[in-house]
Order: sequence, then C-alpha cells, then structure tokens
Amino acid sequence: MKIMSNELLVVTYRDALKSDNEKEWIKVLKDEIQRRGLKPIKTKTLHYQK
Repeated sequence: MKIMSNELLVVTYRDALKSDNEKEWIKVLKDEIQRRGLKPIKTKTLHYQK
C-alpha cells in the first residue's frame, strides 16, 4: 500500500465503504486506520444553546 496521509486514508476508506466493491481493500484500510488510532466515522454531537 502507498503511504497515505491520515486524511487521505479516511477519505479512501469512506469511499470504499460507499462503493462496497472490494472487501479485502476495505479490510486493509480499516486495519491501517485502527493502527494509526484514527476514527473514520464522524459522530454527531448536539450542541444546545442556553
């Protein structure tokens, strides 16, 4: 695998999940993301104003 920046790695992973073509590629990307300690999925947080 080519060396990717963290941002490119996450974007590539999200695109692979959307296309759902190559399960092996998704697994490789996911393993690398976990190894780097990244969170590829955005979590929604609610901010309430008082």
